[in-house]
Amino acid sequence: MAEPVDATWIAQNLSDRSSNGIDLGMRALIRSGLIPIGTRLPPIRDIASAMGVSPATVAAAWARLQKQRILTGQGRNGTWVSGARSLSVPKRFASSGNFGASVLDLSFAVPDPALLPRLHQALAHGAEADQLNSYARVAILPELEEAVRPDWPYAPEAFLAINGGYSAVHTLFHALSLRGARVAVEYPAALRHLDILEDLGATILPVACDTEGPLPDRLAEVLAQRPEIFLLQPRLHSVTGQTLSPTRLAELAQVLAHGDTVVIEDDGLADLALVPAQSLGRWLPERVVHVKSFSKTHGPDLRLAVLSGPSGLVAQVRGYRAFSSGWTSRILQGATAWLLRDPATQDLLARARIVYRDRRAALVDALRAEGVMAEPGTGLCAWVPVASEQYAMVSLAAHGIAVAPGSRFGLAPLNHLRVATSRLDPGRIADVVHALVLGAADPQKMP
Repeated sequence: MAEPVDATWIAQNLSDRSSNGIDLGMRALIRSGLIPIGTRLPPIRDIASAMGVSPATVAAAWARLQKQRILTGQGRNGTWVSGARSLSVPKRFASSGNFGASVLDLSFAVPDPALLPRLHQALAHGAEADQLNSYARVAILPELEEAVRPDWPYAPEAFLAINGGYSAVHTLFHALSLRGARVAVEYPAALRHLDILEDLGATILPVACDTEGPLPDRLAEVLAQRPEIFLLQPRLHSVTGQTLSPTRLAELAQVLAHGDTVVIEDDGLADLALVPAQSLGRWLPERVVHVKSFSKTHGPDLRLAVLSGPSGLVAQVRGYRAFSSGWTSRILQGATAWLLRDPATQDLLARARIVYRDRRAALVDALRAEGVMAEPGTGLCAWVPVASEQYAMVSLAAHGIAVAPGSRFGLAPLNHLRVATSRLDPGRIADVVHALVLGAADPQKMP
């Protein structure tokens, strides 16, 4: 076992006294071997005293290091160095299982391939895009901007094509240097949003929702903590299937009007929603970044989204991307522009909206008839209340059905299940309802 290190020595080797600086400095000391794995660290108060900072500053750095398992807390036994580096993976997404053919997998809320357009004509058009194979870092092809503008929910200063909605949110948080930031997020939250925030060591500030969207009073309480970002799904919530009402959106704009919190809107389900696009950018264009993904509507292999925002902020994103991809494929931009103009694709999208709504409704209506009060809505999944999340998961597994636990979309068990309905065979609905009714029961009240 490594020898303990002295608080004074740590202080002498950490030049940056901020919480983020202590975090990064400790990582460097551990990675270099100057603080070996297995080392027991001095108490937080001793380190803080030696550095001339508050214990809370050191504790915040320690919390991020523990979250990534670089440090391990042993209660009264102290804190130990447990790893030289963390494996940065989206832990919630990675926890999804791979099930055999005998299991009905309702854990992934993804589009039905039969309801996505064929891409051969679109890709052929994209292959003729202007400046194809040029290294010029174009923000967005003019024809794609022309195709998205008519339905864009406000008039932004700048547009940018980017490699999918998840990539857009991930890139935004890194481009804006938001490691360790305070982030308000509607609750329950999109799994991928939580993965990004936890990887960045963000302080997550949940904003409770009802069937119309985030609660204005709760958002006001959270804004008192001065979050840098409010992360919002501005149209259709990907987990609950609830639509943010126009009235509620206007109320949220009023709450946000007097602060400086930047709003990142992730319209991930986009035109699968039954309502037109909407955005807080209508009221707060200087503080809103709006992201519209085309993966669920037109196909995940297009890897394409469009974001809009203030020109300065979009320039920051472009600057960050210059370190990596630089721009989004002109072929895929051109293909998406073609699809957005294609009448047959628009007809298929209109049909998909109704099919997804009806598949979800078939399950929810049957559950409600049995006393399991899942909320009506639309989208690719149902949000089903249960008495015990753990019991429900085990019960469903015993019936050969896999779903996603509600805790994957929150910071604690939410006593809900997310049940994908987008590809649910109507012939299996009775089986699924039977299993969910049994799983939703309170195990404490069973005979």
